[in-house]
Amino acid sequence: MLDPTRSYDLIGDVHGCARALERLLSGLGYRRQGGVWRHPQRMVLFLGDILDRGPHIREAMHLVHDMVVNGQALCLLGNHEWYALGWTTPGLPGSGREFAREHSSRNERLIRETLAQFEDYPRDWHDFLDWMYELPLFLDGGRFRLVHACWDAELIARLREQHPDGRIDRAFVQQAGDPRSFAAHCFQRLLRGIDMPLPRGLTLTSSDGFTRSVFRTKFWESDPQTYGDIVFQPDALPDEVANLPLSNAQKAALLRYGEDEPMLFVGHYWCNGTPAPLRPNLACLDYSAVRRGKLVAYRLDQETRLDPNKFFWVEVKRLEADT
Repeated sequence: MLDPTRSYDLIGDVHGCARALERLLSGLGYRRQGGVWRHPQRMVLFLGDILDRGPHIREAMHLVHDMVVNGQALCLLGNHEWYALGWTTPGLPGSGREFAREHSSRNERLIRETLAQFEDYPRDWHDFLDWMYELPLFLDGGRFRLVHACWDAELIARLREQHPDGRIDRAFVQQAGDPRSFAAHCFQRLLRGIDMPLPRGLTLTSSDGFTRSVFRTKFWESDPQTYGDIVFQPDALPDEVANLPLSNAQKAALLRYGEDEPMLFVGHYWCNGTPAPLRPNLACLDYSAVRRGKLVAYRLDQETRLDPNKFFWVEVKRLEADT
């Protein structure tokens, strides 16, 4: 699927910010020809989460879909694409679930804006749901890798035994309705990363209004000692939690993406500030576009280590990000 000799532009979570995406593509040298954004030499790799939250979700989906089907882009499955598939896919017979993803008020809130914007376009919605099954959970270009949230080599190796190209099917989505299943583990780990429970039953209400009892962690720290060493999310832990030591069991539950491994690009984590490498071989390209942050790309050529000067972004204007 990937040509190791080609140059790519990797783009983080769009979340319905279609106008910002058009500005980003224009700044990268793409032009709209025959209704499709194209570049004479380069190709886009989207890291997933094209839908949900933003003001122009349907337009963003059409833009990305049209680039993909015309050979101008590839796109990963993000956790929000999985949410859409799970929301609309019936549960396994005998599971007691009407749908693979529970229709709880919390889950409905996450997909509400998408459903509202497609309400008058049911055929589009049906077609996009079918298309999402063509989106792989990971891409491996040899000297570089892409996954929406977390590269788990062992899990990906097992997934490849069933789905060599990383694309899943309806049965896989149905199986994910069982949180103990391999399918659920794949979606959780690859598309959402590693969550760690907060200590002592503590909960935190994040800036997006959700109350959580877990926090998102890094999967690349070589020798973490405290909760603060591994937190990777916009909402900081309270000092009394950040300074708590990690147990040996907690350390063992973390992954280690080594510094000698291929370059890895992820989205998902709502970074802030100026886009930059997390490590010479690791970058997050999600800089909170839908929260009036930045829509970020990395211009990948033949390098094997990240070049801080090759991040490119547009600031997302208020009307592009407000829902």
